[in-house]
Amino acid sequence: MTMVSSAFKPAVNGVIEPIARAASKAGITPNAVTVVGTIGTTAAAVYFYPRGDLFVGTLLICLFALSDLFDGAIARFSEAGASAWGGFLDSTCDRITDAAILGALSVYCIIEDNRLAPLAVASLVTGFLVSYIRAKAESYGIACTVGIAERTERIIISLTAIGFHGLGVPYILAIGLWILFALSAITALQRFWVVRQGLLAQ
Repeated sequence: MTMVSSAFKPAVNGVIEPIARAASKAGITPNAVTVVGTIGTTAAAVYFYPRGDLFVGTLLICLFALSDLFDGAIARFSEAGASAWGGFLDSTCDRITDAAILGALSVYCIIEDNRLAPLAVASLVTGFLVSYIRAKAESYGIACTVGIAERTERIIISLTAIGFHGLGVPYILAIGLWILFALSAITALQRFWVVRQGLLAQ
């Protein structure tokens, strides 16, 4: 599934790069875009999801999530270029938004007495495990980007399921969360195996 995002990359870049170039010339920094996107996404999830306004919340999250596409592009066009601090900030903000989306969804499920609450929490935990394994692997000097579903695919699955559930589509949230949990768990196991093999070979 990692091919999903890469398949559309040329077309997306064709739209994003002119805007990013103009933003960079205007003095907008990639870190500012990252922070604004994170605050907007977190606020939309935390405010709208527990209230049951899943579709509206998802629309706003998708809007703010565009910052994840623009910050890297702006960094490429800026004089300073990409920085280690920018990469760290972006990764940290990704974890914040992931927690906000699935955490707020879990609260919604609890309020609505929905039996999917444990599954939403499990999806959040396995998603964090995927990211943690990669970060820990890199601290040992092991590249660990393998996996059936990276963050982009996981976000698409979760927001699609949540948004359509907000429109009243039956069973879509359950199906989406089960797929999300399964793919996250498989990806975590794939990365765990790669790290194990790498450490044993050292």
